[in-house]
Amino acid sequence: MGGWIQVFILVILGVFLLWFGYTLFFGTRRRPGVYVRGGGQKKTGTLPEKDSPGSSGAPKTCPVCSAWLVPGERVKSTAFPSSPGGKDRLMHIAGCFYCIEGNRLRICPVCGAELARDEILFARFFDKAGRSHVHILGCSRCRGPGSR
Repeated sequence: MGGWIQVFILVILGVFLLWFGYTLFFGTRRRPGVYVRGGGQKKTGTLPEKDSPGSSGAPKTCPVCSAWLVPGERVKSTAFPSSPGGKDRLMHIAGCFYCIEGNRLRICPVCGAELARDEILFARFFDKAGRSHVHILGCSRCRGPGSR
């Protein structure tokens, strides 16, 4: 009887060591609110979830500060009407809650300049059936009036 108990304890110990080794070498630690990407860059918000049918075109990250957006958080933007027969619309993007409040560094994804609170991104908004797409053109420095 004592031999069976020793075998049972060794099996439990072996399973625990396998689990510990796997999480140590292959597992990622996911804490709510912070996600560390490949280069050690911390992003706020949680990991993006799978697209559901009702969330097509919903942003996953802020284009200004690259913060992960949790479901329900939005990017503040203004989309202007398109020209008759046009497939795209002009859009001004101010940013998300994190970068508008000044908690994160605001950077233009096109020229790499650091943006002030009042500066915006210019983008084209393509609204297709079942899917939306936003193409960033630049910031108010590299794409704005007087930049050419």
